[in-house]
Amino acid sequence: MLKALVTDVDGTITDRRRRINTAAVEAVRTLVDAGIAVVLASGNTVCFMDGLCKMVGTDGTIIGENGGVYRREFSGTLRIPGDKKACLAAFEVLKDYFTEKGVELELYSAQYRFADVAFARNIDPDEARAVIRDHDLPVRVLDTGFAIHLQTPGVSKGTALVELAREMGLAPSEMMAVGDSENDTEMLEAAGIGVAVRNAPARTRSAADWVSEGSYGDGFVEAVKKYYPYLFSR
Repeated sequence: MLKALVTDVDGTITDRRRRINTAAVEAVRTLVDAGIAVVLASGNTVCFMDGLCKMVGTDGTIIGENGGVYRREFSGTLRIPGDKKACLAAFEVLKDYFTEKGVELELYSAQYRFADVAFARNIDPDEARAVIRDHDLPVRVLDTGFAIHLQTPGVSKGTALVELAREMGLAPSEMMAVGDSENDTEMLEAAGIGVAVRNAPARTRSAADWVSEGSYGDGFVEAVKKYYPYLFSR
């Protein structure tokens, strides 16, 4: 039986412009009111996630910075498996490389991040990966569709899901995960049921157990109703 739902935010419970889908919020609240734990998982900062959890109505259990941080409930201890220092060092290498090519890189909310770094999608992520490989830097490059992130190898939303499940007294098999991007792939693979919304890239869809017909927030609502039908048949 599924006892928890882990969901990505941007592109999964929003539309392509990051406007939150109100039907998705209602679906989350239906789960919460029924005693199903809902975990918001994102590349966003902890402070962003805290505000979103309060507005949506969850208990503050989060995965942030693409698994670089996670926490059980608002009052829980923030776990930080990611290595921000290594990510910042790699960012400086990329910044120097792309500045020479006439492209400026600027960090997003660096002072609010604990584990990874993020910046605008104004470069080719594959070119960034090549630079990282050439310098043998201990980071990986993630393209979320909304930003480019540098993250510690071995750290992902999937590893955070497994650790959170342990803290919550659950098995990963008792959790469902929903996502739309390459940074959600490990999370879908780690969960008992992994769902990709239709707008997800091919690699993420192939990692899922099921792919929704609808895209973005509409696909999320479709997935919740499919796997928790008893809550929506009244």
